Amino acid sequence: MKKEYRTIREVVGPLMLVEGVEGVKYNELVEIRQENGELRQGKVLEINKDKALVQLFEASRGLKIATSKAAFLGHGIELSVSKDMLGRIFDGMGKPKDGGPEIIPDERIDINGQPINPAARDYPDEFIQTGVSAIDGLNTLVRGQKLPVFSASGLPHADLAAQIARQAKVLKGESNFAVVFAAMGITYEEADFFIQDFRKTGAIDRAVLFMNLASDPAIERISTPRMALTAAEYLAFELGMHVLVIMTDITNYAEALREVSAARKEVPGRRGYPGYMYTDLASLYERAGRIRGKEGSITQIPILTMPEDDKTHPIPDLTGYITEGQIILSRDLYKRGFNPPIDVLPSLSRLKDKGIGKGKTREDHADTMNQLFSAYAAGKQAKELSAILGDAALTETDKKFARFAEEFEKKYINQSFNVGRSIEETLDLGWKLLSILPRAELKRIKDIYIDKYLPTEEYKG
Repeated sequence: MKKEYRTIREVVGPLMLVEGVEGVKYNELVEIRQENGELRQGKVLEINKDKALVQLFEASRGLKIATSKAAFLGHGIELSVSKDMLGRIFDGMGKPKDGGPEIIPDERIDINGQPINPAARDYPDEFIQTGVSAIDGLNTLVRGQKLPVFSASGLPHADLAAQIARQAKVLKGESNFAVVFAAMGITYEEADFFIQDFRKTGAIDRAVLFMNLASDPAIERISTPRMALTAAEYLAFELGMHVLVIMTDITNYAEALREVSAARKEVPGRRGYPGYMYTDLASLYERAGRIRGKEGSITQIPILTMPEDDKTHPIPDLTGYITEGQIILSRDLYKRGFNPPIDVLPSLSRLKDKGIGKGKTREDHADTMNQLFSAYAAGKQAKELSAILGDAALTETDKKFARFAEEFEKKYINQSFNVGRSIEETLDLGWKLLSILPRAELKRIKDIYIDKYLPTEEYKG
């Protein structure tokens, strides 16, 4: 039931103060109607006795408070959900952006959602194939996991996001797989790139896109990932689908949080971000997972650009605490022309051991993963030694490890954004590269697997 007030007292930037209110709740939706019939929206940010502080979803320019009425709607922001959302593009507030009709909802759901009860969670242990060898082979993504991508300004994280959205699949129940894509604070060109890529490859048929542009209001940017996660929860837990949620760019989301916090004159935390940013990010990331007794699942890949390439910046730092690992993009690999430029050594998937092996990927996966990590680290060390002391300082084995590191970067990491590899292709490629090394150096693989999978001839490139 609407409660209307003519007691708007003040508007400062995107904030509006309404006095004399009763029974108003935090996060409640507000409609501001002007005398000429123009309608604007906002939500309640703060309540103090009979005063409500409202955050407007758009600029306050031209708003005449003396003749305007504020109506409190009695509920928060809601999203209309239905299976018909698949194949559609929405703005950051859930309104159709593709010229199609409004969704006829099966239900309307508050976008703030409910955290999953820890006791009802099921352990993530099923492999998701992204088609990217550096992820599938070495930092495996598991159904129900949250695995962020740490990028930096100028690196091709948009291409990687589009590639994963296009290629990702669950090997069992493949037809019941969907992608929910949330873009926050991106440019028109980036939005057009994602939309055209999804349409051109047909990936849009199993996707729901939420697009918030850099020119859209900050408050909409805060709602966008919650819209996407609400759609994902409906598809996963009501329709039993396996949903991959890709959110880019979390840094733009955090900047919007800081902007709203500054407008409210809150005491800033590290680097001016609000002190509650950890809790706020956790309220997004913890909406991933599996629930016992339900078929569906939500897997998250949040993408963020690290300001000044700094891993200790509050956004990647806090994200690392909440999520289960990180995929790190390397500026050095990108400059050398390798795509996707994933730096596998500092990257980590904490759940990778749970989603690989016999019946999930292949029996040799765990051993080859450990051996490839070890050999690549040894090869990079040998190359550094060569750069300092010259090739003469290297043993024959060191030279083989150095060659392995070069071929590993050229063939395994570098696969282009248009190539998708099955897990079998990724594992077989790993074995080909390991054939460069003497058999005696393959100390992390069981002999039974070496006999079965190692090529008889050395890989020549």
